Amino acid sequence: MKSTGIVRSIDNMGRLVLPIELRKTLHLGEKEAVEIFTEGNDIILRKFSPRCTFCHSTENLIPYRGQNVCKECVRKLELLSE
Repeated sequence: MKSTGIVRSIDNMGRLVLPIELRKTLHLGEKEAVEIFTEGNDIILRKFSPRCTFCHSTENLIPYRGQNVCKECVRKLELLSE
């Protein structure tokens, strides 16, 4: 993990402002979705990108019942049903 040297406080509404320099570097636009993860005591923010429910791939996704499944996992599931 790379430190940016930027420190921000959380306001009374629980909000945190990402500096414009960081948003530009990561190509984050207004109202762009960001995923929030935790790892131990760390909070990790990641630009949201839809992923396959099974393998977490971001390529060749097919929406199915509110979930994303990649074509490779669909193929594997088809093989299981034969």
